[in-house]
Amino acid sequence: MIKKIKFSTVVRDLSFQILLAMVIGVVVGKLMGSEASVFAPLGSLFIQLIKMLVVPLVLISIISGAASLGASRSAGKIGVATLFYVFGTTFLAVLIAFAGGEFFRPGAGLSIEAIKAFIPAGDYSQTPEKMDFWKIIIGVIPSNPIQAMAEGNILQLIFFGLFLGFGLSILPQNKKQPVINGFNTILEALIWCIGKVMLVAPLGVFGLMADATGTFGFDLLLKVGNLLWVNILLFLFMLLVFYPLTLKLFSKQGIVHFWKSMFKPQVVAFSTASSMATLPVTLKTCETDLGVSKETASFVIPLGATINMTGNAIYYTLVALFFAQLYGIELSFAQYMAIALTATVGSVGQAGVPGPTLLVVAVLAAAGIPIEGLPLLYALDRIFDMLRTVLNITGDAACAVIVDGLNEKE
Repeated sequence: MIKKIKFSTVVRDLSFQILLAMVIGVVVGKLMGSEASVFAPLGSLFIQLIKMLVVPLVLISIISGAASLGASRSAGKIGVATLFYVFGTTFLAVLIAFAGGEFFRPGAGLSIEAIKAFIPAGDYSQTPEKMDFWKIIIGVIPSNPIQAMAEGNILQLIFFGLFLGFGLSILPQNKKQPVINGFNTILEALIWCIGKVMLVAPLGVFGLMADATGTFGFDLLLKVGNLLWVNILLFLFMLLVFYPLTLKLFSKQGIVHFWKSMFKPQVVAFSTASSMATLPVTLKTCETDLGVSKETASFVIPLGATINMTGNAIYYTLVALFFAQLYGIELSFAQYMAIALTATVGSVGQAGVPGPTLLVVAVLAAAGIPIEGLPLLYALDRIFDMLRTVLNITGDAACAVIVDGLNEKE
């Protein structure tokens, strides 16, 4: 029996509202031309609200995540193997995204004049500052964390957040738990704030789309489609080549059996776009179908649903390259390093819940890439989210199988 979808339910869905706002903005921009810039302040308001939240969100989430990761050392070799797999595959995913983004160049092709019409003059530089290796390393360490927050220096905040989080993790339980609970409470409050900001996302997207379309037409919007198909291509590479290869090399699990077993969790992940919502299904599949021990599965799968985000890492990296190419920015080695570090650590700290991600703002900010064009992606964010969630939970299961196999050998 096919379940009927109520029109009122569809209308109340934020993804539908954003998509509708984008379409209306394009139509208004086409009809009004350059006069559609009157709606630009709506987009500026939305961008300003995002900027307000991204710095505290990154800092608090990194501290909270690092405190939990540090505590996982008590899980012994299973914890070490899991963290090694997560960080290793996430960093490799970033490298794969770099290769795909630079080879296909989804954001290239627009004239510099068109881009300058989209963002305020002086908000980006085509000639990035050249930095040597040690200057990059030293620049990651904040001399004043408060100043780093005020200046929005994301890399310095990540370093400080990791350092403080790991420091919290070694304290006695009775001392660290109230502090961790406090950070988690602040994080919940920030997530509530994000939810409220996203209520005005349709207005912001409308304003930006009307202004952009009125200025230079549909060329920019077509570029978003390029980003989507490149993302799908890299997603398929990870799903059909990378993970099967790791299973072949580091486990005795049959590839065909693995795919048959993972079909149901992947369908749930695709429909919910949430690793957390898929968690019970993934856990049951690993224990009953893939033969993972309950001890390993109960540790690896929940942890993986929180920190194993290869799909997010690919998305963050591609978006950074997309906008750098869109704005005609020639990235320096320092900016590549900033993207790699922020995408790796940021994706690990990303919660396994659906919705337009704000941590991509951190990646762009760390590399000095303007974020004004980010709402262009919001209309398709649900599609991106569904794809990366399937990749994330597949990685969780592969990690559980590999770690369980290594644990049995010792």
